[in-house]
Amino acid sequence: VQLQASGGGLVQSGGSLRLSCVASGRLFNNYALGWFRQAPGKEREFVASISVSGRSTAYARSAKGRFIISKDNDKNTVYLQMNNLESEDTATYYCATSPQGINVDATNYNYWGQGTLVTVSS
Repeated sequence: VQLQASGGGLVQSGGSLRLSCVASGRLFNNYALGWFRQAPGKEREFVASISVSGRSTAYARSAKGRFIISKDNDKNTVYLQMNNLESEDTATYYCATSPQGINVDATNYNYWGQGTLVTVSS
């Protein structure tokens, strides 16, 4: 397994969760990393992305101001800190790698983790 996501769960509206994704060293050190999510019956959508260096990030409009993407180089791990969660954030969250740097298009991501479910109750 090259990408392993975890940290999902059930949280009340307004609460917080931190998702983690451990990547193999080869992927972590060479590719940008991103988080996507997919709610039941909906298309997979971009959430956030971070560059290899960690100095550049990008967020979906729905995530900006509430979510923070970061990475720990010692642990080969990318995080998604999610605050002030809303019921609309309920989805399965996926981490993925991009050989083309930060971008919002899922088709540009080449490796995907298995997903972790986040459920926000109102």
